Amino acid sequence: MPADRLLAFAPNDKQRLFFTARERYVAYGGARGGGKSWAVRVKAVLLALYYPGIRVLVVRRSYAELEENHVRPMQTVLDGIALYRDRDKTFSFPAGSRIHFGYCDNEGDVLRYQGQEFDCVFLDEATQLTEFQFQTFKGCLRGVNDFPKRMYITCNPGGVGHAWVKRLFIDRDFRAGEDPGDYVFIPAGVRDNRVLMEKDPEYVRRLESLPYALRKAWLEGSWDVFAGQFFTEWDRRLHVCRPFSVPPGWRRYVTMDYGMDMLAAYLIAVDPRGRAYVVSEVYEGRDLGESHPGLIISQAAERLRELAAGTEVYEWLAPPDLWNARQETGRSVADIFAEQGIWLTRTSNDRLAGWMAVRERLRPVEDETGAVSAGLCVFENCVNLIRTLPLLRYDERRPSDAARDPHEITHAPDALRGFCVYWVQQGKEEAAPPRGEKLIHRLTRRGRRRY
Repeated sequence: MPADRLLAFAPNDKQRLFFTARERYVAYGGARGGGKSWAVRVKAVLLALYYPGIRVLVVRRSYAELEENHVRPMQTVLDGIALYRDRDKTFSFPAGSRIHFGYCDNEGDVLRYQGQEFDCVFLDEATQLTEFQFQTFKGCLRGVNDFPKRMYITCNPGGVGHAWVKRLFIDRDFRAGEDPGDYVFIPAGVRDNRVLMEKDPEYVRRLESLPYALRKAWLEGSWDVFAGQFFTEWDRRLHVCRPFSVPPGWRRYVTMDYGMDMLAAYLIAVDPRGRAYVVSEVYEGRDLGESHPGLIISQAAERLRELAAGTEVYEWLAPPDLWNARQETGRSVADIFAEQGIWLTRTSNDRLAGWMAVRERLRPVEDETGAVSAGLCVFENCVNLIRTLPLLRYDERRPSDAARDPHEITHAPDALRGFCVYWVQQGKEEAAPPRGEKLIHRLTRRGRRRY
């Protein structure tokens, strides 16, 4: 019997949950060694055997990975049961079912699948795929038949897709059009895999000997610490606090990253010791989805005024590209903000110096009493900065820099970077003026700029 050959090993409890899940989007894994690839192969073949005529797609980042992890093992299992055509990368079953294999080595590869229809899609190692690729494959789940329409994904923490997988399946932070009832996560690790534990008992010890970040991700399945994380200094217990009323004598800044894709802006208060508190945020733009249109400059200025309502802002900080003059008008974004009553101060565009300044802010410091604190604390209502800062990854080609993809998670950290690098470069030069001199001081500073 095909099923007897397929199920040479009895599934463990977590794999049984994966096989029997009925949600539209089923995620499985978290840690290494949970038997993810085997579960994908078995589920795909069971679907093909149970539903004559069903169309199944199995995806990995590269075809070499597909061949090694799925095609060759399935050729052994399906010998005499289904015919594999290498040209089409497809197993064809006598009753009309098909299992297709696809890969997405880069962002554009997924466009080959636009317009195609599949009843079930498997994204194996989904954190190696971008959210755009995931969303494109979601559009392939359709067909005028009674077959189930489901997507099965397997995943480990880390990779370019870490953010969207964590948002949907771990944090369950859903956006417009996403039904929480459609998503389920089944955590599994090496200790759930009885076969691997019996065949290779040393595997757990090898995982236990890994560096901290890899061990947390691969052995424990932690989604807060992962290989390739840029800010390993981030600790929610240290860097997030409950909101409180900011004393009137503290200096306030607004720092921003602005474009039609996103306005990420933060009101930051600095206490007399120089410790910074991120008080509130604006986070709005097209990168949040089609239902979130980008803000034109007048709209962005209005959001900034709302952000700073009731406070005196010492500086409005913005990246240098906002001073680039537009060819059609000869005016810059900074010029138009000035017309809206918001006079911007240019920050540095030195990314490496900026990230180093952020690290200095995040660095834990112990005082004479033994209490540990950091130079930056974020009010817990600034949910997007708290979400995105720990998701930044290293740039593989420039390890001292943060990766610029996925793009949506870079806006809030870029805004924070602008404040931190400004403080390092300007803060030591500018002692806080007496209250009566503050207006003269600010006007003088503006006079030194182009305004």
